[in-house]
Amino acid sequence: MIKLKTITLAFAALLALSSCKDDKKATTQEETTTAKDTLNPVELVSVKDGKFYKGDQPYYFIGANYWYGPLIGAKNIGDRERLIKELDLMKSVGIDNLRILAGAEGDGSDSTVHPALQPEQGKYNEDLLDGLDFLLAEMRKRNMYAILYMNNNWIWSGGMSEYLEWNGYGEVPNPFFTDKYTWDDYMKYTMQFHSCEPCKEAFYNHVRFLMGRTNAYTGLKYTEDNTIMSWQVANEPRVMVGTEYEKPFTEWLNTTVDLIESLDSRHLISTGAEGKASYLQDIDMYDRLHDNPNIDYLTMHMWPKNWGWYDINNEVETTQLSIENANAYMNEHLEIAKKQNKPIVMSEFGFPREKESLSLDANIDNRNTFYQAVCEKVTESKAKGGYLAGLNFWGFAGYGKANIDGDGKWQHGDDFTADPPQEPQGLNSVFASDTSTLEIIKNHNDALKN
Repeated sequence: MIKLKTITLAFAALLALSSCKDDKKATTQEETTTAKDTLNPVELVSVKDGKFYKGDQPYYFIGANYWYGPLIGAKNIGDRERLIKELDLMKSVGIDNLRILAGAEGDGSDSTVHPALQPEQGKYNEDLLDGLDFLLAEMRKRNMYAILYMNNNWIWSGGMSEYLEWNGYGEVPNPFFTDKYTWDDYMKYTMQFHSCEPCKEAFYNHVRFLMGRTNAYTGLKYTEDNTIMSWQVANEPRVMVGTEYEKPFTEWLNTTVDLIESLDSRHLISTGAEGKASYLQDIDMYDRLHDNPNIDYLTMHMWPKNWGWYDINNEVETTQLSIENANAYMNEHLEIAKKQNKPIVMSEFGFPREKESLSLDANIDNRNTFYQAVCEKVTESKAKGGYLAGLNFWGFAGYGKANIDGDGKWQHGDDFTADPPQEPQGLNSVFASDTSTLEIIKNHNDALKN
């Protein structure tokens, strides 16, 4: 499939006569930029024949999750000096692809992001909108690409559960209040989102609002800014509890994807799924849910610690087991990518320090072993023109200082790190001081650019 969005009427008419799923949209290289893009030309990332292209060259990458970027980019509550230093450091090791939370929802209750972009339904924090603008403008200067996800299955940024509370479904059963709620309570509550008409409409309005924005620093409409590689529906949207919920989930997902396409046929669209882990471990459901032709590429996530592959009491051996399981998981999803002729990105994976320590002094040899193995899959894929197009490790924490006292719980006012507020701070974060990990990333990015 080729997805580029500025086509002449004549060429569009020709395509209409001979269109098929694999050549739905086409354009010339010169049409990948608008007049305003001459501020600092950034080539549009497109999809053709199961690969990403940056201009006329295949694009493979080792990128990062940088969910908190807009927060530290904010003029008033942020830390722009830190943001600029972190972007420069990432660029120096070849990282040019960042997966970013467009903004959180809610009032910043226990274990959730604060402040939120949308503290109340339909009301926006202007400082954080400005922070997102500033981040994208600074990324543009460095020829970096953003994947913006606009919702979240999980409570740490409000997300779907917050829309339910806003629309009369009662208090969110926060599983971090362990004396009151469990994760099962949270899952059963959140799965209602896909059937909640006012919740969905509020979310669609949020999508329209974000995608309709014009960047205050560049003057570019978001829909015309090549810095944005992909609009992503949500972080890990899931069919939860049972297969009977596939139908409402499918209707919501397709409606969202088709809405995004109607608003911006220029940029790529992705779902943000974990892979089959998002769909009751059913690879066929994953296949069905991504067969929408407006979904341009596939995603998968991988968490060796959370999924029980990695054992703190047997770290060396279970690191190797984690690599074996990771290869099997990726290979299974690569078969779907091949079937659908779409690129696939490992858009989340994380690995802890030795003994799951939060200390920056803790050994990271096992983490480096895992990172090396996963990064090699991408460089091998490029060498043979494969479907595995990139990865975004979780995550980059740069110069943040994690509060590692006690259980490492994030508190309002603490530095943001790669670990969201629901996680112990520093658990999966790659800091600027983790030079051996950054060297692995640099080496692979150098290889991908040659």
